[in-house]
This record gives sequence, C-alpha cells and structure tokens, in this order.
Amino acid sequence: METREYMARRKAEVDVLLERYLPREEGFQKTIFEAMNYSVRAGGKRLRPILMWETYRLFGGSGREIEPFMAAIEMIHTSSLIHDDLPCMDNDELRRGKPTTWVKYGYDMAVLAGDALLIYAVETASKALSVETPDSARIARAIGLLAEKTGIYGMIGGQVVDVELTGQPIPGEKLDFIYRLKTGALLEASMMIGALLGGADEEQLNIVEQIAAEVGLAFQIQDDILDVTSTAGKLGKPVLSDEKNHKTTYVTLEGVEAARRAVEDHSARALEELSQLPGRNPELEALIRFLIAREN
Repeated sequence: METREYMARRKAEVDVLLERYLPREEGFQKTIFEAMNYSVRAGGKRLRPILMWETYRLFGGSGREIEPFMAAIEMIHTSSLIHDDLPCMDNDELRRGKPTTWVKYGYDMAVLAGDALLIYAVETASKALSVETPDSARIARAIGLLAEKTGIYGMIGGQVVDVELTGQPIPGEKLDFIYRLKTGALLEASMMIGALLGGADEEQLNIVEQIAAEVGLAFQIQDDILDVTSTAGKLGKPVLSDEKNHKTTYVTLEGVEAARRAVEDHSARALEELSQLPGRNPELEALIRFLIAREN
C-alpha cells in the first residue's frame, strides 16, 4: 500500500478511536468540552498515535491497552498547539486551515482548554488499566513515561527555553536542546510507550528512544524548511511565522541547503538504529521516511 494511502487509512482509524475518549459536550462547563473537542477534531496527520501503534506492532503487541495511550498522546500534542498559538506565544490565528482555539473561543478559554487536555490525557491513559488482564506494571511505567516526556524534562522544558530566547540569537547547542525536548520528547514518548507495551526490554527501549530522538530532530528541521519554502495553503497555517516572531531556527543558523543535509543525516541514523531491532515493520519504516520528507 502506498504510504499516503496508508496514512489516510490509519488517520481515519485514529479519528474514530479519539471520538471514543473525547468528553461529552454537556453540563455547566460545556464550553471547555467544546473547545477541547474543537481543537482535537481540527485534524492533523495523527502521527504520534500512528507511530505508537506501529512501534507496538513491531514488538508483537496486539491488545487494546495501547488505545488509551494513542488517544492521550494526541490530546497532549493538541494541548501544546493550543498554547503555541496563543498571543503570548506565536500569536497565530490559523491552524490546520481553521481559526485557532483562542480565536474561536477566546484567550481565556484557550488557556483552559490546553490545560484541560493535558490533564485529561493522563486520565485517559489510566483507562488502559481497565482492559482485560492488563500488565499493570508496564502500564504504570508507560504513564510515567508519558508524564516525563510531556513535562519539565520534556516538551514543556523545551518550550520554556524556546520562549525565554525568543527574539534573541540562540547558539546551536541550545537550539538542539529545544528541538530534542519541545518536538522530540512527544515522539520519544509515542515510540517508547508502543515498544514498552509491546514487550520491549531495556536495551530495545533505549534504541527506540534514540530512533525517536533522531526522527524528532529531522522532523523539526524539516518544519523549519517548510516555514520558508512552503505556502499557507499547503501547511494549513501561516508561513514565515518564525521570521515574524524573530525566532532562531536551523534554517536561520545554517541555511536551507545545510538544513536539508541535516534532515538526511538524522533520517539515516534513525533508519540505521531501526535496523538493530528484532523483526521488521515495513509500515513503521515507511512512516519514518514519510515524516521526514513531508511537504506539509
């Protein structure tokens, strides 16, 4: 199956899965449910839950305990986008071709919706404990991984450094730190949780973490490239956003051609590490190639 066709099919399956976990829009706090659901339903490729699923399959996973984690990782990713778009951050009004959450529901409700999705994701992940014969020790560790890669040692930690240095020149090592945490950490969580629940041992889990770290760097550098070479129509969000916000990126530091070479280098390392793992999952390999070479 061609990768784009595969991605479209898997995305549709993840969309159905997400609907099972989204809150019902009722009660006095109905507005927050509407804002959360609007943000999750805005679309996207659902890369993180798909990566989680395919890594789970690589290690022989075949149960249902992975599903709450697939929903949870997409909720966390969505919460980060809601906050990224706020006037105090990137001040973007368009996301995936639709008004951003703060434009649609107001600044105050967008902050609350982002916060709500973050904690609701943990609540959702914990539902893995209610599946038949759950491996409670692995599920508990997976919840810990989810929190660690989201929080101060992961995505939020990277965002802190990114915000503090906005409008200032950023040296390469700090930019690498930001990318590894802000973008890479959730990809690491996705693949590591898939591997963990699929039965990976410690050595294999470490390899998966390295693969995801390389994919995260390549993914973010490709994002930098697209910000200056693509169009708002293709991306579904404003282009030249980094320039508008005076943000240092790999492209502003090294130029587009060097950035493209860096994407190729990180991609090659990710695929080399992947070859060290037992078995094969052609869909996972194709997905990694697709993520890195994407045009939107």
